[in-house]
Amino acid sequence: MHDHTVAVDATQTPTALTFADNFNVAVPFIDRHLEEGRGARVAISDAGGDVTYGALAAAVNRAGNALSALGLARGDRVLMVVKDCPLFFYVFWGAIKAGFVPVPLNTLLRATDYRVVIENARPACIVWSPEFAGECEAALAGAAERPRHALPAEGRGESIAARLAAASDTLEPAPASADDPAFWLYTSGSTGTPKGAVHRQRDMVVTSQYFAVDTLGVRPDDIHFSAAKLFFAYGLGNAMTFPLWTGGTAVLNAQRPTPEATFATIERYRPTIYYGVPTLYAAQLQALARASPDLSSLRLCVSAGEPLPAALLERWQGATGLDIVDGIGTTESLHIFISNRPGAVVPGTSGTPVPGYDVRLVDDAGRDVPSGDTGNLLIRGRSLIAEYWDEPGRTRAAFDGEWLRTGDTYAVDAAGAYVCCGRSDDMLKVGGIWVSPVEIEARLVSHPAVLEAAVVGRADDDGLIKPEAWIVLAEGQAASERLSEALVAHCKEALARYKYPRWLRYVDALPKTATGKIQRYRLREGS
Repeated sequence: MHDHTVAVDATQTPTALTFADNFNVAVPFIDRHLEEGRGARVAISDAGGDVTYGALAAAVNRAGNALSALGLARGDRVLMVVKDCPLFFYVFWGAIKAGFVPVPLNTLLRATDYRVVIENARPACIVWSPEFAGECEAALAGAAERPRHALPAEGRGESIAARLAAASDTLEPAPASADDPAFWLYTSGSTGTPKGAVHRQRDMVVTSQYFAVDTLGVRPDDIHFSAAKLFFAYGLGNAMTFPLWTGGTAVLNAQRPTPEATFATIERYRPTIYYGVPTLYAAQLQALARASPDLSSLRLCVSAGEPLPAALLERWQGATGLDIVDGIGTTESLHIFISNRPGAVVPGTSGTPVPGYDVRLVDDAGRDVPSGDTGNLLIRGRSLIAEYWDEPGRTRAAFDGEWLRTGDTYAVDAAGAYVCCGRSDDMLKVGGIWVSPVEIEARLVSHPAVLEAAVVGRADDDGLIKPEAWIVLAEGQAASERLSEALVAHCKEALARYKYPRWLRYVDALPKTATGKIQRYRLREGS
C-alpha cells in the first residue's frame, strides 16, 4: 500500500480495514477525493455557498500551513470554539494533516467552562468564531496558563482567516500511525466534570465505514444534514466524516436547531439523510401540527442522544411516512455502536450491535448476566478512545481490559434487540426491585398530553425511593389535578403497578446536555 492509505475489503464481515504503517487520516478523508476525480463535486453547502472538494483540500492545506507558521510542535493542541461552517473543516483537518491535534469544544459553554478546559488541555492555540469571542476572551483572561496563540476566526492581522489567505495551498501530510492521537473531544458525562477523550487516527475511518456505510447504507450521492452540531461526536460523524468518507455533501447550518430552522434547511438544500435527537423530533412533531414542510427529499432519519420512545417514533411515522433509525453511541466510542437498521426498525429499542463492535451485559461483579436480565453495558471496538487526557485514574475506571464501561443499563428482548433501561446511576430500586426510568418515561410520552418526560428517584416520608416524573406538556395542554390522575392511570394500565410515578412535576423544559441527553442528576438535585 502507498503511505497514508487504508484498504477496505467489503467482502468480509465486518468489513476488513487495513491501515498503512504511515497513516495520516486527513489523506483518505480530504486528499483522496482529488486523486479519485471528485475535485469539482460539492463537499459542503451552507448559507455562504458551496465548497467543492478541490477548494476544501486547498483550504485544509492553507490551514495546516498557517498553524505550522505559528511555530506549533507535533502533537500540540488546537482548541476550536467554532460554529458549524466550512472553517471548522479547514482548521480541524488542517491541524491533523500538519501533525497537530484539534480539540473542538461545545460552543454553548461559558467562560468558566472554557477556562477549565484551557488549563487541562494546555493548548498551543485557540481559534474561535466571532459569536463566541466574549466567552473565549474572558476564559483566556482568567486562565492560569494561556495558549501561545489566540486567533479570532475573522478580521485582519491575527485572525485565522487572514493567515489562511496568506498561506500556501500545498502541504505534505505529517507522518503518523493509525494508533497515534488525531483529535480530542471533551465529554462532561453525568457529573459535569470535563474529560478529554483522546481519539486515534483510525477512529473516524472505523465509525464511517462500520456505521455510515455498513449499517446505514450511506451512498456517494447522499446529502447529509445534521441538526446535531459538529462540536460533539454524533454531529462530527453525521455532518463531516460520513459525507467525506463516502464523497457525499454536508449541509451546515450555524443556527440553533429549532423545528422552523431545520425544516427550512431541509426544504432549501434537499438532504437525503437527516440526523436529529429525540427532543428535536418531539418539537418538530408539534410544529408539523401547524406547518407542512416539504420533506420529500429525505430517505432516512437517524436519532441518538437519548432512547427514542416508541410512541414518538410511531407519531413521526404517521406524520411523515419516514422511519427513524435509533441507536446508542458515546463520545468515547466516537459514534453509534448499537443501532436499528433502515427498513427494520424495532420501536422502543436501540437495535443490534453495529458491525465491528462486540457487546456484553454484566452484573456489578463483572459476570455476564443471564439472557433477559438487565446488566451494565460494556463494548469493544476499534474506535474507542486511547485514554482520558491526564486522567489515568478515570481511564482505568472506564475500562475493563479492552472493554469500555458505558455507564448504561440494558437488556436484550426475545428478538435479540437491545433495550435501554437508563444510565446505570439513574436506575431506581423500588420495593427492592430495579426499575428503569426509561420505561416509565416512554409510557408517559405515549400520552397525547405529554411532550417530554424524565423520571428520577425521590424518597417518600418513610425514606423509601419512589419514581418522580418531571413533565413537559404538549402545546395547548395545561397542568391540572385531573391530568395528573389521568397520567398515573395511564401508567398503571401498562406498567407493573409499583412503577407508576408517585409525584408529577410540570416544567417548561428539561435540563439537557448539548447532545440532547436529559441531565437527570440535576432533577435529583432539585427534588
